[in-house]
Amino acid sequence: MSQKTIVITGASRGLGAGMAKTFAALGHRLGLCSRTEPILPCSSEIHSQTLNVTDFQELDDFIQATHAKLGPIDLWINNAGLLGPIGPLREVDHRSIKQHMDTNVLGLIYGSQLYVRHLHDQNHQGALINISSGAARGGYFGWTSYCASKAAVDNFTQALALEEKD
Repeated sequence: MSQKTIVITGASRGLGAGMAKTFAALGHRLGLCSRTEPILPCSSEIHSQTLNVTDFQELDDFIQATHAKLGPIDLWINNAGLLGPIGPLREVDHRSIKQHMDTNVLGLIYGSQLYVRHLHDQNHQGALINISSGAARGGYFGWTSYCASKAAVDNFTQALALEEKD
């Protein structure tokens, strides 16, 4: 397998950290970002940065720095996300709902937009993976924000696939 440049958002723990370790072990170059310190530090093959995916300019600066250090990005994985707030909607603070939706939906849209622009600007072929959940297709008690955000991710991804089918 040839070496690829792969970006993973939400690369500090869980699925994102696991993917980062696996891709690094396979010899790929990595751009890693998350709200807290990503699982792997910067090196000659890794650009690692703490950022908030809901900040468009921070994310744009990250993609530019990753490209400058590692070359064109072959794979972008939008993994950053929040599970909470958990609880009946009537009891959940509206600010935590906004933070959740901003991270899970808007952060993913920003990452997708910037990556698609990167591919077009570089005249480069690549792949985009948006991490979703079975919660997108069925409700779970206390998970209203999560179910709604993942349903949005699924529909957004389908629409973007139509726009970028070539």
